[in-house]
This record gives sequence, C-alpha cells and structure tokens, in this order.
Amino acid sequence: MAKEFSRTQRVAQEMQKEIAIILQREVKDPRVGMATVSGVEVSRDLAYAKVYVTFLDVLTDDHDPQRIITGVKALQDASGFIRSLIGKAMRLRVVPELTFAYDSSLVEGMRMSNLVSDVVKKDAERRSASGHDEES
Repeated sequence: MAKEFSRTQRVAQEMQKEIAIILQREVKDPRVGMATVSGVEVSRDLAYAKVYVTFLDVLTDDHDPQRIITGVKALQDASGFIRSLIGKAMRLRVVPELTFAYDSSLVEGMRMSNLVSDVVKKDAERRSASGHDEES
C-alpha cells in the first residue's frame, strides 16, 4: 500500500501551520504587517524550505510593489528567529533553512474574479438595455 503523504509533505504542512502562528503572534516587525502563509515547499532532505507568503494589507491598499519587497526582506531578516521558534515547536533533527517568497496567486485570483464580475454585470446591463428597446 502506497503512502498517502510523504514525510516532506507532512513536514511542509506542519511548518505552514507553525510559521502562520509565529507570524501572527511573535513577529513584531511593522514591515511584515498582516502576512499569511499560503504554502511551504520543503526539499527532500528537509534542509531547505521555501515559504510562500501573501500580505493581506496589500489587498486593501493600491497594489504597491515596494511594500511587498520590504515585507519579504523583513521576513528574510527574521528567518533565523522564526527558524529557532520552529525548532522549539517541531521535533526535527534539522530545522530547514527558510527562504521567503511572495505568492501573488491570491491577488491574481481576486483580480480575475473582479474582471469576470465586471463582464457579467456589463453583459446583464446590455441585455436589460436591449430588452427594453424591443418592448417599445
């Protein structure tokens, strides 16, 4: 019987939960703001982990690329601190070296959703306008 989840996937899931809690409770850097962990990829030897983050306050503000760059840099600067807290929270022989990357999929998904909503709304307006013309 094949394993449902590999060890790297289980470690990645657990790290995602732990890093999310750490960002919420422990990291006090104002440059990080409201960051959420959207995914973690761990190397097969568990030595490296790439952490994908999304900044929720960027969604409300007008999309500022400089804000994203400073947020990711702040997380990278705090990676040693975050790594030490992960080491305390999880039983791992080697705590992976963390690399942070911005995940734009949430922003892109919202943008596409808005585009679809706009097209549906305009289509409904056009149909109702042409329907009123035919009745007269």
